Amino acid sequence: MEQILDKAKETVEFIKKEINVTPEIGLILGSGLGELADEIEERVAIPYEKIPNFPTSTVEGHAGQLVIGKLNGKAVVAMQGRFHYYEGYSMQEVTFPVRVMKLLGVSKMIVTNACGGMNPDFAPGDLMIITDHLNMTGDNPLIGPNHGDFGPRFPDMSTAYTREYIPILEEVAASVGINLQKGVYAAISGPTYMTGAELIMLRKMGGDVVGMSTVPEVIVARHMDMNVIGISCITDMAIGEEIEGVTHEQVMETATRTKPKFIQLVKEALPKI
Repeated sequence: MEQILDKAKETVEFIKKEINVTPEIGLILGSGLGELADEIEERVAIPYEKIPNFPTSTVEGHAGQLVIGKLNGKAVVAMQGRFHYYEGYSMQEVTFPVRVMKLLGVSKMIVTNACGGMNPDFAPGDLMIITDHLNMTGDNPLIGPNHGDFGPRFPDMSTAYTREYIPILEEVAASVGINLQKGVYAAISGPTYMTGAELIMLRKMGGDVVGMSTVPEVIVARHMDMNVIGISCITDMAIGEEIEGVTHEQVMETATRTKPKFIQLVKEALPKI
């Protein structure tokens, strides 16, 4: 953990030389949702491969750069593409950018993703506020020595997603005519999509949607005492009893169609959080 702290400080020193704002809000943009970063004004975009100690994104739909600037009056830093456990990175590598964001000054994190809907009341194209999660990845980014500069040895996850922000998002959504779902995000390791039996199991355990990201980043954000908002874009239905199969191309297509209302929701909510 000492090594991660030293690397994070080195990365922050590099980024600070490239920017002229102190970001308050961090944005992690999932598959097909990265165009929100194109809305950032006075922007500085740094490709991941140029940032010391950063992994690189290998997944289609992830641009692979850090964008810093102003969005609707708020100073933000956005990950235009994230890293995944299934790419072969460790949980510590997947969540390293969250550590960096906190050291840059970020106190609030908006984490987004594309996911499959297990709740039969949902539909492709819906947006869902994450109220809680199930970590079914089989791993945890906090395993190993703890560094007190990052957070406590045993961080409380009972309110992983800041409850005060949920009615704010609902109010914003209602004002612009967006119907929001609420539910529990079940995180799996991937890269395979789930079998019917696995989906039935996750639904019976309380999951409303399923995906391959987000939870490790949220764990680290809460470890570092950051407030968190989670927003899922439901790109396909993953009902175990009715499963028909899905491809990444289908996921990207639905995420692209949903993108305008997602961008509107986040932009309108930023000044209120």
